[in-house]
Amino acid sequence: MEKKSVSVDWLVVLLYVALLVFGWFSVCGATHEIGDTNFFDWSSRSGKQLVWMTCACGLGFLILWIDDRLFDAASIPLYIVMMLVLVATPFLATNTKGSLSWIKFGSVSLQPAEFAKFITALALSKLINQYGFTLNNTVNFTKAAAFVLLPMMLIIMQKETGSALVYLSFFLMFYREGMPGTILFTALAAIIYFVVGIRFAADTLPGTVSSVGEFAVLTLIWIFTIGMLRIYIPKEKDTIQTGVLGLVAILLAWICSRYIVTFDIVWVQIALIAIFSGRMFWRSLSTRIHTYSLIVVFAIGSTFFLYVSDYALSRMPKHQQTRINVLLGTETNNKGAGYNVNQSKIAIGSGGLYGKGFMNGTQTKLKYVPEQDTDFIFCTVGEEEGFFGSAGVLLLYLALILRLIVLSERQQTTFGRVYGYCVLSIFLFHLLINVGMVIGLTPVIGIPLPFFSYGGSSLWGFTILLFIFLRIDAVDKAQRRK
Repeated sequence: MEKKSVSVDWLVVLLYVALLVFGWFSVCGATHEIGDTNFFDWSSRSGKQLVWMTCACGLGFLILWIDDRLFDAASIPLYIVMMLVLVATPFLATNTKGSLSWIKFGSVSLQPAEFAKFITALALSKLINQYGFTLNNTVNFTKAAAFVLLPMMLIIMQKETGSALVYLSFFLMFYREGMPGTILFTALAAIIYFVVGIRFAADTLPGTVSSVGEFAVLTLIWIFTIGMLRIYIPKEKDTIQTGVLGLVAILLAWICSRYIVTFDIVWVQIALIAIFSGRMFWRSLSTRIHTYSLIVVFAIGSTFFLYVSDYALSRMPKHQQTRINVLLGTETNNKGAGYNVNQSKIAIGSGGLYGKGFMNGTQTKLKYVPEQDTDFIFCTVGEEEGFFGSAGVLLLYLALILRLIVLSERQQTTFGRVYGYCVLSIFLFHLLINVGMVIGLTPVIGIPLPFFSYGGSSLWGFTILLFIFLRIDAVDKAQRRK
């Protein structure tokens, strides 16, 4: 095959190197033992991380010289092989803190789930690049979703829920490529229902016997449903009046319960949703406008989700229940599930504006924060470098993400654009969730911070993911110059 010239985007490379360097210093600070000054010894985690970094840079360099057409041609075969590897992993892996996702090769352990990300991204790019393929088509969307959900399910079987959830980030790319916004909105609504419903489940609405969580979620379902009707079927008459009348009926029910006869006004809300859904279903049959039916599915599905989510939470492993309850504030457990986050926030807070300086962090030096060199490494940045250092690191990530958006949008091929947005989505998910869990804003699901967390598998996986896109973009840029 003809060799294509390389015109790599050096800004992304510089950001990559900067994050690697700052990440290595953070690993040094997080793993430093009192009296130890040899950061380059192979027996130390900082020394091992330096080796992983060197190998990662070598991988990136090699990828830049691979013919970009190979990524397209090998994407589906690689995906099939990787799925087989994920199936075999639980049987080959050693138990590591309850996880069956690490395969040992002598003294080195690798996690296949980290490499499955870029392979899944390539397979999705190949799929969506097909002529006439659009995500507006139900069959096509189902195919694309299956490409994402298969590795996700296989990784869950390895007891790696955190790594599996990363695959949900691909739906951000789906939205960019034409996935209906209602799907993304429904997912966000489900998160809101879950958080509000669980957080206020034990509280009672004054003057009633209703749960505040149920009442709030059912009210939101009513508002969201009326809003969807208004947006997607603007010609529908009396939409706003119907919404207002529903809210007035709920208010009157509360007044009656508070001052006349105490009862559960949730039943009034359910009745309103049922009557509205029946009316919309009849409108769908009489007008043959299927949007009415979709709104009915949203309303009924949302109500069903409210009552199923509580059952789903009760079926989760006990430690995951505790983590969610601690995060939502329904349970306090600073010595158990909440210990990591509590110590992490103490470490970050103690750093102040300017930080305590390199290797001067007391919380990290005394190992108060578990996993402080892997999942919780950002607390080391906060303690040693302070607010300004943490903000600087986040600005580097922001620059990388913004640059990836620019590169993705300028791609001339669907393959390149889709892959670029896959890379962007994965980095964004890791950044938001990892930093969020360190400061107590998101659940602790155990995913690394790109280029910072200790470990060869994640570092190599992120490097391959990024440099494949740089190679695709380099060829695309060279073709535009012709």
